[in-house]
This record gives sequence, C-alpha cells and structure tokens, in this order.
Amino acid sequence: MTELLTRAEYAAIAAEIDLPAAPYIDGKFRTGSGPMMETVNPATGAVLAKISTAGAEDVDLAVSRARSTFDAGTWSRMHPSARKDVLIRMCKLITRRSNELAVMESLDSGKPIRDCVQIDIPEVIHTIKWHAELIDKIYDQTAPSGEDAMAMIVREPLGVVAAILPWNFPLLMMAWKIAPALAAGNSVIVKPAEQTSLTALRLAEIAHMAGVPRGVLQVLPGDGPCVGAPLGLHMDVDMVSFTGSTETGKRFLRYAADSNMKEVTLECGGKNPCVVLADAENLDHVAGHVVNAAFWNMGENCSAASRLIVHRDVKAPLMERIAARLRDWRTGDPLDPANHLGALVDAEHTAKVTGYLGEGALTGGAPEGNFVPPTIYEVRADDPRAREEIFGPVLSVIEVSSTDEAIALANETSYGLAASVFTAHIRTALRAAREIKAGTVTVNCYGEGDISTPFGGFKQSGFGGRDNGVEAHDQFTQIKTIWVDLSDPADGDNVG
Repeated sequence: MTELLTRAEYAAIAAEIDLPAAPYIDGKFRTGSGPMMETVNPATGAVLAKISTAGAEDVDLAVSRARSTFDAGTWSRMHPSARKDVLIRMCKLITRRSNELAVMESLDSGKPIRDCVQIDIPEVIHTIKWHAELIDKIYDQTAPSGEDAMAMIVREPLGVVAAILPWNFPLLMMAWKIAPALAAGNSVIVKPAEQTSLTALRLAEIAHMAGVPRGVLQVLPGDGPCVGAPLGLHMDVDMVSFTGSTETGKRFLRYAADSNMKEVTLECGGKNPCVVLADAENLDHVAGHVVNAAFWNMGENCSAASRLIVHRDVKAPLMERIAARLRDWRTGDPLDPANHLGALVDAEHTAKVTGYLGEGALTGGAPEGNFVPPTIYEVRADDPRAREEIFGPVLSVIEVSSTDEAIALANETSYGLAASVFTAHIRTALRAAREIKAGTVTVNCYGEGDISTPFGGFKQSGFGGRDNGVEAHDQFTQIKTIWVDLSDPADGDNVG
C-alpha cells in the first residue's frame, strides 16, 4: 500500500500545482466558447480555478478531430502491441505524478487524500495497464462454416466515443472508460462532471505526453446543455458511455433515438442491500464490511450498501459493533490523511443529502458546511430513506425475521446494481445470490469484484454493457463477420 505523506506535505503540493483550466482539444489546451465556470474546493469553499468551458462549436471541433484521426488510422490501425506500449508509458507517467493527481482529486471533489493516494490512483494505473496488456491477447474467432467457406468473426473499434463522467470517482471512472476504449482503437472525447474537471484535463495531457496521438483523447469541461447534450445528439459520435444518475442516463437513450441511433451504455444509480442473516459468522467482520459499504467515500458511491437488511436475532449485537467501528472513522479536512471521510462534493448535493436527515438517528451529528457525519436510522421498508438513492453517508437499517423476507426486501427496488449477503451456509448464500436481482452479489464481504470481473447493473441501474473485464473492452468494439467463399468455381454456380 502506498505510504501516506503528512498533511503539511500534501498542502505544500497543493500550493505548487498549476491547475489546467481550458478544454483539451487536438493535443493542446484551447480557450473554450462556453462561459467561465468556477471549480470550488468543497471542504473550504475556496475557488480553485476558473475554467474556460466548451460550447457547441468546441464539441463540433473535437468530434471532427476525433473522426479524422480515427479515419487516418494513426491510432485505430496502429499495431496492437504499439498501442499497448503507449498506454504502459502513460501508466509510468501517472505513477511519477501520482501525488499531484491525488491532491488535485482531493481538492476538487472533497475526497479524503488517504483514499485518493491508496485506492483511486493505484486503481487508475492498474485499470489502464490491465486493458493495455489485454490488447494483444484477445483473439478473434472463426466459425464452423464447412470446407467450402471460411467465416471470420472479428472485433473492430467503434469510432468516436463520448465518455460522460460522474463526480464521485473522477479519475477512476475516467480510467474505467478510456482504458478499454483506447485499447480497442477508438477516439475518445471525455466530458467530466462540472464539479470535478481538473484531473480529467491533466490526464489527457499526460496521455498525449505518453504518445497518444492528437485528437485521440480530448476533454471538454462544461455543463450538460452545452457539452453533454451536443455530444449525445451529435450525428458523428458513434457511442456514449455514461456513468451517473438514472434520470440523466435516460436522456442519453433519447438523444440516441433522436440522432443516429448511436450505441449507449449506462451505469446508473443504486439502492444496494446488505443482507445479514441469522447464521452470519463473526459479527465483528460483518460490522467492518457494513461500515465500509455504507460510508466509504462519504456514501457517494453507486454501489454503496445503503440498506442494511438484518435478521432480528443478530441485529442488536451487530449494531453495537457497527457503532464501535464508526468511532474510528473521522470526518474532517480531506488533505489530512488521518481522516477517513471528507466533504460532500458541493453545497447543492449537501442540501439534498441533509434533506433526508431528521429525528431518531442512532449515530451522527449536525452537518457543518459540506461535512456530514455518518448517520444511521432504523426505518420501515417504505421509508424514503430505504427506497431512494441518497448518495451520502446515510444507512437505513431494516429488521427481518426470515431469509425469504430478506431476499424479497432486497429486490424491492427499481435498482439492481450490487448486493451483499452474509451467511455461514453456502447453499443459502448461493440461493440468495441467484435470487437477488443485481449485477454483482458478494458473499460474506462488500465489494465490486476486481478489474477482471464485469461491473454493471440490472433494472434501472444499468443498460447496454459492463465496465471492467473483457466485457468492457468488447463494449467499445463492434463485431463483423467476414465470409470467404472457398469453393472451386469449376464446380459450378453455388449461389442460390
């Protein structure tokens, strides 16, 4: 695990960073045609930078450069091992600048520096490297077409891909999208969230330094109407890969229908259950996973387990252990590595989260600015806190009296992204994993799998594809069949 510096050392790094503040188009920063946009440190309220944002004409320019570069083949037809080498060099440059990137991420999003340093940046590097290494190890196929023909089934890059990012894991979600998209040979245009544009701009610059050609990776900061919608409606964008709210994700399906029927993949919201059954073993272990699942990254996590569905026989001792665990999770200055929790991303989101708070909390305290302490409520299944995605440090506890009730309650949601089950019996675990409608179900732990396992949701949590795994690479390609007639023309006309 990466060694942490001191708060003073991270503050010194922050003071020296020259923050990027303009769209990155065709290999350089350019003044955008959109309005100026302030990016604010959510922990202090200080303005970090005034960013020149992109407008419709910048979208057209970026798409034009992406298309011409793709058609020219400087990246799309580069030898697979050469693309791999470029992405590996990119990982080395990220490693050299890891502290700078981690501090930028913490300042811009309010994330605790300990997570940026020890989780986010290492995972960014691992993701890009994993897909880079995959480039020259994926084989296409031939079909059993008989002696008179050869049928080849090949993958080809889609073309111009628009990647629309969320604000909760800005760098990591960018890596989840650009790594497989670039590995497959596409040109990629990234629209970061308005709240967190800085590290996306820096990463594009690093990619160009590593050898990614001009026009292959571009970043357009700005809001949804000025950048997101024009990308979604653009007739020369071949695919949109979106991570964010379900409501916004649905807009991109409409944009695709109203334009060129571009491919759309959506990774959207979640109201994920953590099911603890009566036979769950080692409640200290369970409590650790519950706390991490609910409050990691301040609960600003689409796979956060914000519903604890617990059997009445183990509820009391489990809740005691959860409360004890929470005492170690300090909330405060994100640049202080002693703190596990930082600030919510902005005042607007803080107001949304605190709107769910009220009387009867088992833990928590009064919010201060954008800092909201971990808060737990025991609720009924129909309580809004148990049904709506809060996207903050709020855990709803629901008591059940049977396994059947727990599974039914776990499925009582319009979402289906992730779930966890804690039980000592493998039959019960596998039954629950099969019956719970979610894209990832973990047993006796909280998690999302790893880079090798596909991640995405059922129902209104996802659509069209998966992040991570070979499946992520495949979603940025299209399948082509090449049929070759091998029959002897002397045998006569075989058509018909």
